[in-house]
Amino acid sequence: MRPQIVVFGDSITQQSFRSGGWGASLADIYSRKVDVVLRGYGGYNTRWALFLLHHLFPLESPTPLAAVTIFFGANDAALLEGTGKKQHVPLEEYKENLRTIVRHIKDRSPNTLVVLITPPPVDQQGRREFARSMYGDKASELADRTNEVTGTYAEQCVALAKELGLPSINLWSKMQETRDWQKKFLSDGLHLTPEGNAVVFEEVVKIFDEAGFSDLPFDFPPHSDIDGEHPEKSFLQQCPAV
Repeated sequence: MRPQIVVFGDSITQQSFRSGGWGASLADIYSRKVDVVLRGYGGYNTRWALFLLHHLFPLESPTPLAAVTIFFGANDAALLEGTGKKQHVPLEEYKENLRTIVRHIKDRSPNTLVVLITPPPVDQQGRREFARSMYGDKASELADRTNEVTGTYAEQCVALAKELGLPSINLWSKMQETRDWQKKFLSDGLHLTPEGNAVVFEEVVKIFDEAGFSDLPFDFPPHSDIDGEHPEKSFLQQCPAV
């Protein structure tokens, strides 16, 4: 049975299978080795994600789970006084919700590689421009998120990863190392451009390579290894019923 890599998160994960998306790029480089499974839920926070755990990661599932990326926080960090107030999750609860998600996955499969990804930075001007483009004069003048607040959620995500001995990607810090990150990496002040997706992809692959994923075998023989006269010989080991 082919193992799975599950990408679990909010809209930034949901959109990752679009053209140029980081999830689609993972599916490409690991094709014929693992199935990259998209589990992204636009608008979700970690509180709502808890309701999905037993449905997405049933404890008795026989499917091998090679890795899970957990990419939440952009909505948890929404401001109480802004338009995304129902998505807001207090900082300490956010950290504990992440802990619960990790614990559930590890209970299902202790050897699964779990990677925590922080929310990206927020370009508040970009968020305002996007709101005006969508709603015109009806756009709220209240900020829905700030970069400073989102940074505190990123800190807690990284802190939890260190506490649990897990790899993490501090996307909030990483992206801000680049000049003009606001337009280069973010399409609307929050979601990712193709360049932003490339950053996530590169960082995830670094961690996967360190875990030996680059050496994962193909599920069936490459065509170059198949005996043209006696092809059954090439499949006997993996397909004993041939």
